[in-house]
Amino acid sequence: MQTRIPCTLMRGGTSKGAYFLASDLPDSPELRDRVLLAVMGSPDGRQVDGLGGADPLTSKVAIVRPSDREDADVDYLFAQVNVDLPEVDITPNCGNMLAGVGPFAIERGLVNADAVATRVRVHMVNSGNIADVIVQTPDGNVTYTGDARIDGVPHTSAPLLIDFLDTAGSVCGSLLPTGNRVDEVEGVRVTCIDNGMPVVLLRATDLGKTGYEDPETLNEDQDFRERLEAIRLTAGPIMNLGDVANKVVPKMCLVARPRAGGVISTRTFIPHVCHSAIGVLGAVSVATACALDGSVANELAELPLGNPKLMPIEHPSGEFTVEIDAEETPNGPMFRRSALLRTTRSLMEGDAFVPYHIWDGKAGKSAEPDI
Repeated sequence: MQTRIPCTLMRGGTSKGAYFLASDLPDSPELRDRVLLAVMGSPDGRQVDGLGGADPLTSKVAIVRPSDREDADVDYLFAQVNVDLPEVDITPNCGNMLAGVGPFAIERGLVNADAVATRVRVHMVNSGNIADVIVQTPDGNVTYTGDARIDGVPHTSAPLLIDFLDTAGSVCGSLLPTGNRVDEVEGVRVTCIDNGMPVVLLRATDLGKTGYEDPETLNEDQDFRERLEAIRLTAGPIMNLGDVANKVVPKMCLVARPRAGGVISTRTFIPHVCHSAIGVLGAVSVATACALDGSVANELAELPLGNPKLMPIEHPSGEFTVEIDAEETPNGPMFRRSALLRTTRSLMEGDAFVPYHIWDGKAGKSAEPDI
């Protein structure tokens, strides 16, 4: 016997994952995690017995429900399902999966669509922050067809705008969780920053790299990866994240001077595998560091004039442009908002199946699930 769970498989930005209504999952976090592991087929390097795509970018889950908050339409809980280990991490946000939350909420009847475009205000449960997701809804229907293109996705789609509000320090408690623009960790100068995603930025040359290597080359260098992980494990506690051995944050990001017309070149790890692109909120944190006087990224960045600034962040498969509204004040840097363009597409709608012995579909459910 198996339990059926209504599910939509969606691409959100450069990620892919399963989207669920909270009311269709158990309330208990422990039981919910066991269900999500079964849905995605973890732990297994191939995830052959589940919906996961054997990659951190395709082993993600979004859980959505109507919000009780006056300033939000829906609540969104992001879950990163580990491919190789029986672990589900709800510490970070995911801005790519966020791109699919607006269309999912409209199509599941949680938000009424307007005639041209619909603004869905999303409460990101992981961090407590708010984001506005603007979905194209001609004639009151979500459309996925359009001419917008983002690097890392092979086809065009309808443009989807995301406006992040007050994300500084959303995970670590402050924009600069160590209180410094530069720290020395394991003998390497780093900038620890959190503008929606905790990131540790390092100059690639300080670790013997150019910063222009392809992901496969970096992933195959075991000595380099062990050194990078040692820095990450030391940085975690000083960023108010505690022991991060079993967490996907902080992300590690090698930076180098841009060479394709952007602001800076990046190689991001999530947390142990080099990303073929860069995450949404990771890009926001990197762009913020570029605009921050004295950071390791600012030393290498080629910044545009004016404010707000359009900041193309180079990554292995192209660039990711972030708009940052920021200024230096007598009390330190102030980052008011960040905005960006994403695309999304619904891929499949139906039922995900989990073995009955893991969940019978009834245990651990209440009328008002709390995510």
